Amino acid sequence: MKDRTFLRIYAGTGAVYLILSGCFLSYLFFRSEDIGLRSAAVCFAVFVFLLGWLLLCQIRKKLSAFAEGLCARIDNMVNGGKDDMPDCEPETLAAKLDFKMKRLYQIHLQSRERLKAEKQEIQELISDISHQVKTPLSNLKMYNSTLMERSLSPEKEHEFLSLMDTQISKLDFLIQSMVKASRLEAGIIELKVKPSPIYDTVARALGGIVLPAEKKGIKVSVLCDQAVVVPHDVKWTAEALFNLLDNAVKYTDPGGRVGISVEKWKIYTKIDISDTGRGIPENRWAQIFQRFYRGEEVHDIPGVGLGLYLSREIVSKQGGYIQVKSEVAKGSTFSVFLPNESI
Repeated sequence: MKDRTFLRIYAGTGAVYLILSGCFLSYLFFRSEDIGLRSAAVCFAVFVFLLGWLLLCQIRKKLSAFAEGLCARIDNMVNGGKDDMPDCEPETLAAKLDFKMKRLYQIHLQSRERLKAEKQEIQELISDISHQVKTPLSNLKMYNSTLMERSLSPEKEHEFLSLMDTQISKLDFLIQSMVKASRLEAGIIELKVKPSPIYDTVARALGGIVLPAEKKGIKVSVLCDQAVVVPHDVKWTAEALFNLLDNAVKYTDPGGRVGISVEKWKIYTKIDISDTGRGIPENRWAQIFQRFYRGEEVHDIPGVGLGLYLSREIVSKQGGYIQVKSEVAKGSTFSVFLPNESI
Protein backbone atom coordinates (compact mmCIF):
# COMPACT_ATOMS: atom_id res chain seq x y z
CA MET A 1 0.00 0.00 0.00
CA LYS A 2 2.88 2.38 0.83
CA ASP A 3 4.63 1.70 -2.50
CA ARG A 4 1.39 2.18 -4.42
CA THR A 5 0.84 5.54 -2.75
CA PHE A 6 4.33 6.71 -3.66
CA LEU A 7 3.87 5.51 -7.24
CA ARG A 8 0.68 7.48 -7.53
CA ILE A 9 2.46 10.59 -6.27
CA TYR A 10 5.30 10.10 -8.74
CA ALA A 11 2.96 9.33 -11.60
CA GLY A 12 0.81 12.37 -10.85
CA THR A 13 3.81 14.66 -10.51
CA GLY A 14 5.36 13.31 -13.70
CA ALA A 15 2.11 13.66 -15.62
CA VAL A 16 1.70 17.28 -14.52
CA TYR A 17 5.31 18.01 -15.45
CA LEU A 18 4.96 16.37 -18.88
CA ILE A 19 1.81 18.31 -19.61
CA LEU A 20 3.41 21.61 -18.58
CA SER A 21 6.60 20.77 -20.51
CA GLY A 22 4.61 19.80 -23.58
CA CYS A 23 2.63 23.01 -23.45
CA PHE A 24 5.82 25.05 -23.03
CA LEU A 25 7.65 23.28 -25.89
CA SER A 26 4.61 23.56 -28.14
CA TYR A 27 4.46 27.24 -27.43
CA LEU A 28 8.14 27.66 -28.37
CA PHE A 29 7.76 25.61 -31.52
CA PHE A 30 4.76 27.54 -32.68
CA ARG A 31 6.10 30.96 -31.62
CA SER A 32 9.73 30.65 -32.68
CA GLU A 33 11.49 29.30 -35.74
CA ASP A 34 14.98 29.58 -34.20
CA ILE A 35 16.48 26.07 -34.09
CA GLY A 36 18.98 27.04 -31.35
CA LEU A 37 16.23 28.36 -29.11
CA ARG A 38 14.22 25.23 -29.67
CA SER A 39 17.22 23.03 -28.84
CA ALA A 40 17.95 25.04 -25.71
CA ALA A 41 14.33 24.70 -24.62
CA VAL A 42 14.43 20.94 -25.11
CA CYS A 43 17.73 20.61 -23.20
CA PHE A 44 16.38 22.79 -20.44
CA ALA A 45 13.23 20.67 -20.25
CA VAL A 46 15.28 17.46 -20.05
CA PHE A 47 17.52 18.99 -17.37
CA VAL A 48 14.58 20.10 -15.27
CA PHE A 49 12.95 16.69 -15.73
CA LEU A 50 16.08 14.89 -14.51
CA LEU A 51 16.47 17.33 -11.62
CA GLY A 52 12.85 16.81 -10.63
CA TRP A 53 13.26 13.06 -10.87
CA LEU A 54 16.31 13.13 -8.59
CA LEU A 55 14.46 15.37 -6.14
CA LEU A 56 11.50 12.99 -6.03
CA CYS A 57 13.83 10.04 -5.47
CA GLN A 58 15.50 11.87 -2.61
CA ILE A 59 12.12 12.73 -1.08
CA ARG A 60 11.03 9.11 -1.42
CA LYS A 61 14.22 7.97 0.29
CA LYS A 62 13.70 10.42 3.16
CA LEU A 63 10.04 9.49 3.57
CA SER A 64 10.82 5.78 3.48
CA ALA A 65 13.56 6.13 6.11
CA PHE A 66 11.29 8.25 8.31
CA ALA A 67 8.40 5.79 7.96
CA GLU A 68 10.64 2.82 8.75
CA GLY A 69 12.07 4.61 11.80
CA LEU A 70 8.58 5.53 12.98
CA CYS A 71 7.38 1.95 12.59
CA ALA A 72 10.45 0.66 14.41
CA ARG A 73 9.83 3.07 17.28
CA ILE A 74 6.16 2.07 17.51
CA ASP A 75 7.12 -1.64 17.48
CA ASN A 76 9.65 -0.92 20.21
CA MET A 77 6.95 0.80 22.28
CA VAL A 78 4.54 -2.11 21.81
CA ASN A 79 7.18 -4.63 22.83
CA GLY A 80 8.17 -2.59 25.88
CA GLY A 81 11.75 -1.96 24.84
CA LYS A 82 13.91 1.07 25.53
CA ASP A 83 13.65 4.21 23.43
CA ASP A 84 17.15 4.12 21.92
CA MET A 85 16.24 5.52 18.50
CA PRO A 86 18.54 8.36 17.25
CA ASP A 87 17.27 11.92 17.43
CA CYS A 88 16.18 13.76 14.30
CA GLU A 89 17.65 17.05 13.15
CA PRO A 90 16.22 19.97 15.14
CA GLU A 91 13.76 22.50 13.75
CA THR A 92 12.19 20.04 11.33
CA LEU A 93 8.75 18.51 11.05
CA ALA A 94 10.27 15.08 11.70
CA ALA A 95 11.90 16.40 14.89
CA LYS A 96 8.55 17.74 16.14
CA LEU A 97 6.84 14.44 15.46
CA ASP A 98 9.78 12.62 17.05
CA PHE A 99 9.41 14.75 20.19
CA LYS A 100 5.69 13.91 20.39
CA MET A 101 6.46 10.22 19.95
CA LYS A 102 9.00 10.33 22.77
CA ARG A 103 6.51 12.10 25.00
CA LEU A 104 3.88 9.49 24.16
CA TYR A 105 6.40 6.74 24.88
CA GLN A 106 7.21 8.26 28.29
CA ILE A 107 3.50 8.44 29.14
CA HIS A 108 3.14 4.83 28.03
CA LEU A 109 6.02 3.74 30.27
CA GLN A 110 4.66 5.70 33.24
CA SER A 111 1.23 4.19 32.74
CA ARG A 112 2.69 0.70 32.52
CA GLU A 113 4.73 1.22 35.69
CA ARG A 114 1.68 2.59 37.48
CA LEU A 115 -0.41 -0.41 36.43
CA LYS A 116 2.39 -2.71 37.54
CA ALA A 117 2.54 -1.02 40.95
CA GLU A 118 -1.25 -1.16 41.30
CA LYS A 119 -1.23 -4.85 40.40
CA GLN A 120 1.46 -5.50 42.99
CA GLU A 121 -0.50 -3.54 45.58
CA ILE A 122 -3.66 -5.52 44.82
CA GLN A 123 -1.74 -8.80 45.16
CA GLU A 124 -0.33 -7.66 48.50
CA LEU A 125 -3.78 -6.56 49.63
CA ILE A 126 -5.29 -9.92 48.71
CA SER A 127 -2.48 -11.68 50.55
CA ASP A 128 -2.99 -9.49 53.63
CA ILE A 129 -6.75 -10.01 53.57
CA SER A 130 -6.43 -13.78 53.25
CA HIS A 131 -3.97 -13.80 56.14
CA GLN A 132 -6.24 -11.69 58.34
CA VAL A 133 -9.37 -13.69 57.52
CA LYS A 134 -7.74 -17.09 57.83
CA THR A 135 -7.40 -17.14 61.64
CA PRO A 136 -10.98 -16.18 62.62
CA LEU A 137 -12.44 -18.49 59.96
CA SER A 138 -10.32 -21.39 61.17
CA ASN A 139 -11.41 -20.72 64.75
CA LEU A 140 -15.07 -20.55 63.72
CA LYS A 141 -14.79 -23.87 61.88
CA MET A 142 -13.12 -25.49 64.89
CA TYR A 143 -15.73 -24.19 67.37
CA ASN A 144 -18.58 -25.18 65.07
CA SER A 145 -17.21 -28.69 64.55
CA THR A 146 -16.80 -29.11 68.31
CA LEU A 147 -20.40 -28.07 68.95
CA MET A 148 -21.72 -30.39 66.25
CA GLU A 149 -19.63 -33.47 67.02
CA ARG A 150 -19.50 -33.42 70.82
CA SER A 151 -22.06 -33.41 73.57
CA LEU A 152 -21.17 -30.48 75.79
CA SER A 153 -22.65 -29.06 78.94
CA PRO A 154 -24.76 -25.88 78.64
CA GLU A 155 -22.00 -23.89 80.25
CA LYS A 156 -19.41 -25.17 77.79
CA GLU A 157 -21.73 -24.56 74.84
CA HIS A 158 -22.25 -20.99 76.01
CA GLU A 159 -18.50 -20.55 76.25
CA PHE A 160 -17.99 -21.80 72.69
CA LEU A 161 -20.82 -19.59 71.40
CA SER A 162 -19.20 -16.60 73.09
CA LEU A 163 -15.89 -17.43 71.42
CA MET A 164 -17.65 -17.72 68.05
CA ASP A 165 -19.33 -14.37 68.62
CA THR A 166 -15.93 -12.81 69.27
CA GLN A 167 -14.53 -14.19 66.01
CA ILE A 168 -17.61 -13.04 64.08
CA SER A 169 -17.23 -9.55 65.54
CA LYS A 170 -13.58 -9.55 64.50
CA LEU A 171 -14.51 -10.54 60.95
CA ASP A 172 -17.22 -7.89 60.83
CA PHE A 173 -14.83 -5.20 62.05
CA LEU A 174 -12.20 -6.31 59.54
CA ILE A 175 -14.62 -6.22 56.61
CA GLN A 176 -16.09 -2.86 57.63
CA SER A 177 -12.63 -1.35 57.98
CA MET A 178 -11.50 -2.71 54.63
CA VAL A 179 -14.63 -1.38 52.92
CA LYS A 180 -14.06 2.08 54.41
CA ALA A 181 -10.38 2.10 53.41
CA SER A 182 -11.04 0.87 49.87
CA ARG A 183 -13.85 3.38 49.31
CA LEU A 184 -11.63 6.21 50.51
CA GLU A 185 -8.74 5.08 48.27
CA ALA A 186 -11.02 4.75 45.24
CA GLY A 187 -12.53 8.18 45.81
CA ILE A 188 -16.04 6.72 46.15
CA ILE A 189 -16.49 8.52 49.46
CA GLU A 190 -16.50 12.29 49.06
CA LEU A 191 -15.53 14.06 52.25
CA LYS A 192 -17.82 16.99 53.05
CA VAL A 193 -15.41 19.51 54.51
CA LYS A 194 -17.09 22.55 56.05
CA PRO A 195 -16.44 24.80 59.08
CA SER A 196 -17.69 22.98 62.19
CA PRO A 197 -16.95 23.07 65.93
CA ILE A 198 -14.17 20.59 66.60
CA TYR A 199 -15.54 20.10 70.12
CA ASP A 200 -18.60 18.25 68.79
CA THR A 201 -16.40 16.00 66.63
CA VAL A 202 -14.16 15.17 69.59
CA ALA A 203 -17.22 14.37 71.71
CA ARG A 204 -18.51 12.08 68.98
CA ALA A 205 -15.20 10.21 68.89
CA LEU A 206 -15.04 9.93 72.68
CA GLY A 207 -18.48 8.31 72.80
CA GLY A 208 -17.06 5.08 71.41
CA ILE A 209 -14.32 4.60 74.02
CA VAL A 210 -16.06 5.64 77.25
CA LEU A 211 -17.20 2.14 78.26
CA PRO A 212 -13.92 0.35 77.38
CA ALA A 213 -12.00 3.01 79.30
CA GLU A 214 -14.28 2.62 82.34
CA LYS A 215 -13.87 -1.16 82.31
CA LYS A 216 -10.09 -0.77 82.46
CA GLY A 217 -10.20 2.07 84.99
CA ILE A 218 -8.53 4.46 82.56
CA LYS A 219 -8.97 8.15 83.27
CA VAL A 220 -9.92 10.17 80.17
CA SER A 221 -9.32 13.93 80.15
CA VAL A 222 -10.40 16.47 77.51
CA LEU A 223 -9.07 19.98 76.94
CA CYS A 224 -10.93 21.65 74.08
CA ASP A 225 -12.38 25.13 73.63
CA GLN A 226 -15.98 24.85 72.42
CA ALA A 227 -15.52 27.96 70.28
CA VAL A 228 -12.82 26.42 68.04
CA VAL A 229 -14.20 26.01 64.51
CA VAL A 230 -12.21 24.06 61.91
CA PRO A 231 -13.10 23.09 58.32
CA HIS A 232 -13.47 19.30 58.40
CA ASP A 233 -15.79 16.39 57.69
CA VAL A 234 -17.43 15.74 61.04
CA LYS A 235 -18.33 12.08 60.47
CA TRP A 236 -15.00 10.90 59.03
CA THR A 237 -12.81 13.05 61.25
CA ALA A 238 -14.62 11.57 64.25
CA GLU A 239 -13.85 8.14 62.77
CA ALA A 240 -10.16 9.02 62.53
CA LEU A 241 -10.03 10.37 66.09
CA PHE A 242 -11.94 7.35 67.40
CA ASN A 243 -9.38 4.97 65.87
CA LEU A 244 -6.58 6.85 67.64
CA LEU A 245 -8.48 6.92 70.93
CA ASP A 246 -9.42 3.25 70.63
CA ASN A 247 -5.75 2.33 70.20
CA ALA A 248 -4.83 4.51 73.18
CA VAL A 249 -7.33 2.66 75.39
CA LYS A 250 -6.40 -0.80 74.07
CA TYR A 251 -2.66 -0.37 74.57
CA THR A 252 -2.86 1.38 77.95
CA ASP A 253 -2.74 -0.78 81.07
CA PRO A 254 -5.61 -0.63 83.61
CA GLY A 255 -5.44 2.49 85.76
CA GLY A 256 -3.64 4.50 83.11
CA ARG A 257 -4.56 7.83 81.50
CA VAL A 258 -5.71 8.97 78.06
CA GLY A 259 -5.93 12.64 77.20
CA ILE A 260 -7.14 14.65 74.22
CA SER A 261 -6.33 18.32 73.77
CA VAL A 262 -7.06 20.81 70.99
CA GLU A 263 -4.96 23.86 70.18
CA LYS A 264 -5.58 26.23 67.28
CA TRP A 265 -2.47 27.51 65.56
CA LYS A 266 -2.08 30.04 62.75
CA ILE A 267 -2.28 27.57 59.87
CA TYR A 268 -3.32 24.29 61.50
CA THR A 269 -5.42 23.13 64.40
CA LYS A 270 -3.53 20.55 66.43
CA ILE A 271 -5.36 17.68 68.15
CA ASP A 272 -3.18 15.68 70.54
CA ILE A 273 -4.22 12.21 71.73
CA SER A 274 -1.90 11.03 74.49
CA ASP A 275 -1.73 7.86 76.58
CA THR A 276 0.42 6.22 79.23
CA GLY A 277 0.50 2.90 77.37
CA ARG A 278 3.19 0.58 76.10
CA GLY A 279 4.78 3.06 73.71
CA ILE A 280 6.22 2.45 70.24
CA PRO A 281 9.93 2.10 69.33
CA GLU A 282 11.11 5.00 67.18
CA ASN A 283 12.16 2.71 64.32
CA ARG A 284 8.50 1.68 63.90
CA TRP A 285 6.87 5.11 63.84
CA ALA A 286 6.53 5.02 60.06
CA GLN A 287 5.53 1.35 59.85
CA ILE A 288 2.53 1.63 62.18
CA PHE A 289 0.58 3.57 59.52
CA GLN A 290 0.91 0.76 56.99
CA ARG A 291 -2.12 -1.32 56.19
CA PHE A 292 -2.48 -4.43 58.42
CA TYR A 293 0.73 -3.66 60.31
CA ARG A 294 0.86 -4.85 63.91
CA GLY A 295 3.92 -5.14 66.13
CA GLU A 296 4.88 -8.54 67.47
CA GLU A 297 4.57 -7.35 71.06
CA VAL A 298 0.84 -6.48 70.71
CA HIS A 299 -0.50 -9.66 69.12
CA ASP A 300 -2.13 -10.52 72.43
CA ILE A 301 -4.45 -7.50 72.03
CA PRO A 302 -7.39 -7.71 69.59
CA GLY A 303 -6.95 -5.72 66.39
CA VAL A 304 -6.42 -6.00 62.64
CA GLY A 305 -3.96 -3.17 61.95
CA LEU A 306 -6.26 -0.93 59.92
CA GLY A 307 -7.13 1.83 62.40
CA LEU A 308 -4.04 4.01 61.99
CA TYR A 309 -3.98 3.45 58.24
CA LEU A 310 -7.60 4.55 57.94
CA SER A 311 -7.03 7.58 60.20
CA ARG A 312 -4.10 8.75 58.09
CA GLU A 313 -6.14 8.38 54.87
CA ILE A 314 -9.03 10.41 56.31
CA VAL A 315 -6.81 13.20 57.62
CA SER A 316 -4.61 13.42 54.51
CA LYS A 317 -7.64 13.70 52.22
CA GLN A 318 -8.60 16.84 54.15
CA GLY A 319 -5.16 18.37 53.64
CA GLY A 320 -3.87 17.43 57.08
CA TYR A 321 -1.35 15.00 58.49
CA ILE A 322 -0.56 12.93 61.60
CA GLN A 323 2.62 12.89 63.67
CA VAL A 324 3.59 10.46 66.39
CA LYS A 325 5.94 10.76 69.36
CA SER A 326 6.39 7.82 71.66
CA GLU A 327 8.63 6.28 74.27
CA VAL A 328 8.59 2.60 75.16
CA ALA A 329 6.86 1.86 78.48
CA LYS A 330 5.95 5.55 78.93
CA GLY A 331 3.26 6.19 76.35
CA SER A 332 2.52 7.80 73.01
CA THR A 333 1.14 11.04 71.59
CA PHE A 334 -0.54 11.15 68.19
CA SER A 335 -0.92 14.68 66.84
CA VAL A 336 -3.54 15.35 64.18
CA PHE A 337 -3.07 18.56 62.18
CA LEU A 338 -6.09 19.91 60.30
CA PRO A 339 -5.77 23.05 58.10
CA ASN A 340 -7.66 26.08 59.31
CA GLU A 341 -8.81 26.83 55.77
CA SER A 342 -10.39 24.37 53.33
CA ILE A 343 -8.11 23.07 50.60
